[in-house]
Amino acid sequence: MEMRTDEIKRAQLVDVLITILMLGSLWGFSEVVLGGVIRAAGLPYRAGILAGVGMGIMGIAISASRKPLMLAGIALVAVLCKQLVVPILHVSVMCKANSCLAVMLEGLALGGVASLAGRKLDRGHLAQIASGASAALLAAAAFYFVGMQVAPCRYLLSFNRPGGFEAFLATEGLVWAAFSGILFPLGYWLGARLGDTIFVPGTRRPLLYYTTSAVLVICCWVASAFAIVAGL
Repeated sequence: MEMRTDEIKRAQLVDVLITILMLGSLWGFSEVVLGGVIRAAGLPYRAGILAGVGMGIMGIAISASRKPLMLAGIALVAVLCKQLVVPILHVSVMCKANSCLAVMLEGLALGGVASLAGRKLDRGHLAQIASGASAALLAAAAFYFVGMQVAPCRYLLSFNRPGGFEAFLATEGLVWAAFSGILFPLGYWLGARLGDTIFVPGTRRPLLYYTTSAVLVICCWVASAFAIVAGL
């Protein structure tokens, strides 16, 4: 009986790690490829769109797994994917410091908000919208103060003035919140649909599942690497 329990725990751990890798790789892919396309096309609200996509991907994890602590791992995988620029372009890790910081703060903020919300997220879209938007605002507020110390880029420094914090929240924070308030519920809905078939920890998985998961992760990282080489 004890051996069976240990096997179940190991299977659960493996499934959680696979989920973190898959969703983190998808988030990293969106940051590198989608972010590069938006920047190249000169489209507005790039940071807000990427924040919303990240919240949507994390919404899948929260809805399907009920494990808010996973979000820090998912964010970390996304950051590592973004840091492919270091070995590929031979630049400093500080090259993407601000965007990586934003990703980690979004993961931590949503993890905290989701932990507090608990089962309230199942009660309706309003709770999901409020959770996504408030997590984005919290991440934006933290980003303002931490980013000023870690890697104060020219754009962020333009808000380093009296009233700059309020201006940053109005200019960036509200945009992050708007996209996150839309895309987090969408991800939550998708996670609920996929949860019973894909993200159930500890169940016996066919070889096809593990193969597909590995292929997805590899494709995200390879596509991200090619996008970086292409200058996105």
